[in-house]
Amino acid sequence: MAEISFDDFMKVDIRTGLVVKAEAFPEARKPAIKIWVDFGDEIGVRKTSAQVTVHYTPENLIGKQVMGVVNFPARQIGPFMSEFLVLGVPDAQGAIVLVGPDQNTPIGGRMH
Repeated sequence: MAEISFDDFMKVDIRTGLVVKAEAFPEARKPAIKIWVDFGDEIGVRKTSAQVTVHYTPENLIGKQVMGVVNFPARQIGPFMSEFLVLGVPDAQGAIVLVGPDQNTPIGGRMH
């Protein structure tokens, strides 16, 4: 994998957000959940779709802090417009586990 500079890393705007709404996404080709995340006053609420149905339900996502890339362009996913990229890593079976702070932090906080 190619190395990047610190300046390259700082171009990626990764923020802490709070899941404020989540619902099933039955129209998706692969099982997914629509997620709305509040990134604070500067960025506001943004929505995305995530294939996280193995470990999460719409109900248990509400109130969860997550990390997301907020400076990617919006992307159409079927009938839904994704406005940010929620971050996650695969578990041993390949199911996505969401990334978030291990303590409550102010929403909108930028990762350094």
